[in-house]
Amino acid sequence: MLIWFLCFKIPRPDVFIVQNPPSVPTLAAVKLVSWLRGAKFIVDWHNFGYTLLGLSHGRSHVIVKVYFWFEKHFGRMADGAFCVTKAMQHELAQNWGIKATVLYDHSPEFFRPASLTEKHELFCRLGGSICGAIGSADCISVEKEVEDKNTTVLTGKIDGGVSLKPNRPALVVSSTSWTPDEDFSILLEAALMYDRRVAATLGEEDSMDEGQLWIDIKNGKQFDYPRLLFVITGKGPDRKKYEEQIKRLKLRRVAFRTMWLASEDYPLLLGSADLGVSLHTSSSGLDLPMKVVDMFGCGLPVCAASFSCIEELVKVNRNGLLFSTSSELADELMMLFKGFPEECVTLKSLKDGALSTGSSSKWSAEWGTNALPLVNQVIG
Repeated sequence: MLIWFLCFKIPRPDVFIVQNPPSVPTLAAVKLVSWLRGAKFIVDWHNFGYTLLGLSHGRSHVIVKVYFWFEKHFGRMADGAFCVTKAMQHELAQNWGIKATVLYDHSPEFFRPASLTEKHELFCRLGGSICGAIGSADCISVEKEVEDKNTTVLTGKIDGGVSLKPNRPALVVSSTSWTPDEDFSILLEAALMYDRRVAATLGEEDSMDEGQLWIDIKNGKQFDYPRLLFVITGKGPDRKKYEEQIKRLKLRRVAFRTMWLASEDYPLLLGSADLGVSLHTSSSGLDLPMKVVDMFGCGLPVCAASFSCIEELVKVNRNGLLFSTSSELADELMMLFKGFPEECVTLKSLKDGALSTGSSSKWSAEWGTNALPLVNQVIG
């Protein structure tokens, strides 16, 4: 069907650009069509397909070995190549015999910081989802939204002017595909550690009345450490499993919400959040998480799982932090959110860095600078 469509359903292009993975059967099909139609063939390497297949079958499985041969053989037949990191560029040159141009991902223009009005309108739309606990009541669900659209868990509107509540929870966003290359248990463990460490730091007894604490916070009482509202977006195979684990957690100052957002609301959520978390570790160790690129476009600092080439994107203490364990992530949450919302200096500094990273280059500029010259060269 792909060959039929590319041969007969579209005008002959000057060049076919194929994102890889998936490799099978795309690379072979497009190579054949480019030969039949007299067009050029460029591969845009975002990862290696055989490493993704290896997550479920193991790298030594015969299917993975065949896939690797196919991907390498037809990848080398391209007239040009892009890739997403310098580390991948080196791997392609050294072990695949492919010369690739680094083309970093950048967010589209609509990924930007949200205005106060946009934040308020978003939280009004998501009010039911935000206040609906996964399981029993928690520190957020106690603030059941009233019919009055002038107030949400995070914002208030008085005389037409919108403001952020001083006792609001810190909003932490993570986007996941709920797959094996993102260990969501790290985030759950870090959240539990944050909850326990804050309670210990504030000298709270295990037997204290959580319901009364939540009411006190709702009525304006503030502490050195805020509540954390984790909003996890995305769909995937492990979502239900982790939602069941969330239900069993006993958390005092942390709440989780899982959502599938409308496409226009996702950039607004990133632009309204206080911190992003990336659990992506890469099947190959050579690609970068696009979700972090989008977060930077919205001026959102990121705590990211550490792997071999992540520092090509996340600059430690400039636009984000890295972690390898749940304990390290919990330490970072404690450090970043102490004194929230007004006295968290490090968080504000990282936010400035993320905004600078996101605004320094957008996709259109990256394409014109690094991609278009190669396309023109290939076309001749």
